[in-house]
Amino acid sequence: MDGKLLVILNPVAGKGRARAERPVIEDTFRTFGLPFELRETEATGHATVLAANAFDRGFSLVVAAGGDGTCNEVINGLMESARERGTAPVLGVIPVGRGNDFGYGAGIPSDPSSALQILRSGRAQSLDLGRIVGGDYPQGRYFGNGVGIGFDTIVGLEASRNRFFHGALSYVYGALRTLVIYPEAPDLRVSYNGTERSLRSPQISIMNGRRMGGTFFMAPDAEVSDGLLDLCMAVRPLRRGEMVRLMVRYMKGTQAQSDVIETDRVPRFHVDAPRGGLVCHVDGETICTDGKSLEVECVESALRMIRCSEPRLYHDSSRR
Repeated sequence: MDGKLLVILNPVAGKGRARAERPVIEDTFRTFGLPFELRETEATGHATVLAANAFDRGFSLVVAAGGDGTCNEVINGLMESARERGTAPVLGVIPVGRGNDFGYGAGIPSDPSSALQILRSGRAQSLDLGRIVGGDYPQGRYFGNGVGIGFDTIVGLEASRNRFFHGALSYVYGALRTLVIYPEAPDLRVSYNGTERSLRSPQISIMNGRRMGGTFFMAPDAEVSDGLLDLCMAVRPLRRGEMVRLMVRYMKGTQAQSDVIETDRVPRFHVDAPRGGLVCHVDGETICTDGKSLEVECVESALRMIRCSEPRLYHDSSRR
């Protein structure tokens, strides 16, 4: 952590958990003896602006303190800096949000104190990102963790509406609510790895990280620096009972053993909806609720991030 660092903290992340952690974060950085500035975000998109301008203000490291949405905004700001200036500060993460899935995929502990120690003892490593074009983002948007199309997007929308559960429990609640409404699977045309096919799929995940919703391991073996995205796709419409059984598999990361799921590793993925619409999110942020065409690609080594030097050890221990 050489140089000046900027901490971008979303005070409402984790239903206020992030604001409560601010004194710990500030005290810990003071003990590191490094100059830092902490800025709280004031509105949606503010983290992107702060990250995009960080290099011009002399910051060599930008730390996203929040949930997956905060990390997503910071990532997009850093990529704006890289595009316009040819360089960007290194990324760091303190997961204090609800799901914290991006941090998990990068080997960052969910405990803020442990994450701060990673910032001190870890090293800057290459980080792949995904990029999606379509829906409300015809110009494209970057993501760190993953894309959800169909079922898991509706789960996230339902989870955000609840007032009673926090963390992973809110996503379990959202999944149960989604099973009640359970919309019809749309007709889709998909293309990847040189193949094209038509199918009706209620759920497609395209992952850079490993997990969604704090508990669903959509790509249990994914790596954030292998130059590929991990595909997990239901290949036909599912009955409610089948989806419940599949959700249990997602929680264990064993869905690849199911004959209704196809998994693959892809540099890019394209999907059209000739009948029906695409409901899609990236890192929990809505991309569209009635989209017709989406293009997803892996951007290899897009940024550098301070990460755990042995993320697989962290993954293995955190799933015991």
